[in-house]
Amino acid sequence: MFEPIHGSAPKYTGKNVINPLAAICAAGMMLEHLGEEKGAKLVDEAITKLLSSGRIKDLSTKSGLKTYEIGDMVVGNMGGS
Repeated sequence: MFEPIHGSAPKYTGKNVINPLAAICAAGMMLEHLGEEKGAKLVDEAITKLLSSGRIKDLSTKSGLKTYEIGDMVVGNMGGS
């Protein structure tokens, strides 16, 4: 029910080449659906801040960023390390 529109892409598992923003957005939608408004807002704001920053030039695999790097940026925008 809460999966990125592109699906889970199992052929890329462990390769660190997929942009995780769609999956993170899906997790935020799940939180909202479950009534976890604070968590959903935190996810949404972190992604919005990241995209507004210009640190990600391309949402495809051509961004030059690893999966974990983008995930770390989102977490950093949530106040995590």
